[in-house]
Amino acid sequence: MHTTLKGKSKEILIGIDRPFVMIGEKINPTGRKKLAAAMADGNMEYIRQLAESQVAWGAEVLDINVGVPGLDEVSTVKKLVEMLAFSIDVPFCLDSANPDVLAVGLAAAPGKPLVNSVSGEEKKLATILPLVKERGAAVIGLTMDDNGIPKTPEERLAVAEKILERAAKLGISSEDVIIDPLVLTVGSDSRAALVTLQTVELLRKEFGVNINLGASNISFGLPERPTINAAFLTLAIQLGATCSITDPAKLGQTVKAADLLLGRDDNSMRYLKYFRAAEGLRAKEAALAG
Repeated sequence: MHTTLKGKSKEILIGIDRPFVMIGEKINPTGRKKLAAAMADGNMEYIRQLAESQVAWGAEVLDINVGVPGLDEVSTVKKLVEMLAFSIDVPFCLDSANPDVLAVGLAAAPGKPLVNSVSGEEKKLATILPLVKERGAAVIGLTMDDNGIPKTPEERLAVAEKILERAAKLGISSEDVIIDPLVLTVGSDSRAALVTLQTVELLRKEFGVNINLGASNISFGLPERPTINAAFLTLAIQLGATCSITDPAKLGQTVKAADLLLGRDDNSMRYLKYFRAAEGLRAKEAALAG
């Protein structure tokens, strides 16, 4: 099963038989004061540079979130998406819980974008899925509902089934629904990763859908976060995850190594190309910092 996303000129296929897809996470002002200030001030040049950096590090899709308190998100998302569409050719992932923001972002986005996200909550299903259908977009489905985040893999699977069924009733195919089994920090629950990984296994077995992860959530509140994130993501890829909203500069090497070990990289060419490009980017960033 393949999910197709399209940008201005680039098409991305997400699937279990394809290389793992990184969705760049950094155009999200949550916890990023400099980015929030740039959005508030209309500093589009800084945001453009941030987007280009993520693509250079291997992001094949860009997550775009303009959730700054007090900001006119509707006008901001339009300006931002139009600006990025002019200079960036990868598909966009429109990230908002506000249907009005999503509608404007989807209208401005070229090609076939991704919506982040819908859940099993009745209000979200009723407001987000029609936007996805009307635009001909794809959507990430979060395995939570009006009762919150389920504690067991089986309960999360049931929420995924509900989302897929409701999408199908609107004419949205399962290929265009990427399920997110939810990643919670192991710092507060030592079984959190295990539940997510078991859910990945069930989703792959029962529905064969594409699976997204917010991988960096797993290590929140713990030291040496990149090590935990890399270990978790490697396990998830082996079990069937096909894409992740993540920082490509920190986890790109892990992703390329996992693809290599799973036989998705003939003659190690993608790994070697990425390794050489990463060396150059690190040298460039060090020179700028110095």
